[in-house]
Amino acid sequence: MITHYPHLETERDGSVLIIRLANEAARNSLTRELRFSLREVTRAIQDDQTIRAVYLTGKGQTFCAGGDLRMLKQASEPWPAHRRFKHANTLFVPLMSLDRPVVCGVRGAAVGGGMGLALMADTVIAGESAQFAAGFFRLGLVPDCLTLFALPRLVGLAKARSFFFSNSTWDAQQAVEHGVASKVVPDADVDDQGIALAHQYASGPAEIMGLAKTIMLKSFESSLSEMMDYEDLAQSLAQSSLEFQEGLSALTEKRKPEFLRAVQSRPLNDGLPAAVENS
Repeated sequence: MITHYPHLETERDGSVLIIRLANEAARNSLTRELRFSLREVTRAIQDDQTIRAVYLTGKGQTFCAGGDLRMLKQASEPWPAHRRFKHANTLFVPLMSLDRPVVCGVRGAAVGGGMGLALMADTVIAGESAQFAAGFFRLGLVPDCLTLFALPRLVGLAKARSFFFSNSTWDAQQAVEHGVASKVVPDADVDDQGIALAHQYASGPAEIMGLAKTIMLKSFESSLSEMMDYEDLAQSLAQSSLEFQEGLSALTEKRKPEFLRAVQSRPLNDGLPAAVENS
């Protein structure tokens, strides 16, 4: 069943939630409506542990054209811009740090904030038509939507500077060569392969993967000692999980682990309201 939000739609596929940017007329730009919808969906994912992985993509020929130019013309004064970024902080940080694996399928242009949105995912699959561009300096703007956080970590500081300052565009193959995307596939295959990968992640120790993701996001700002402390706390927590119990049992019994079945064998007991899973 497809759930419709303003400029966004979601669909449940077992333990995977599919999110589609759905404002083709505006090339899926980051309108106010889209940002509020994406924040609502992100919050719902945080509260629903039956969602074990996410697949994010855009409808139509463009993944996301970035900022809403109409909004930039009408609300570029300091205070409206400040309000907008305060709101963005409640969306983009939780989305990038979501404690579940996120796969992004990109067809067509991922420009400016649209590129930033794609880079918030853990794995990007690029269709043959994919184009990754920053474009901020064409408008005389500082790169935002966490592109200044994500891109240097993916490609290195020197390459990120060159990409931003020269207003470069990377096609799908270049995105793979630079480490932004994992592979290139025909446009018609992006969703199938992206959803399949999300299911692969969901069938693994998805909650433990989310825990490792949380620590990795701290790795560039933390000392060796701090990283050891994070690993200590995370590993202690991981070893109390159903996923660890299943993984250890499978190893000793010389069989393939069934993490999803192990987790689903026990009711959730996290103090949150029960979520209904749509098949």
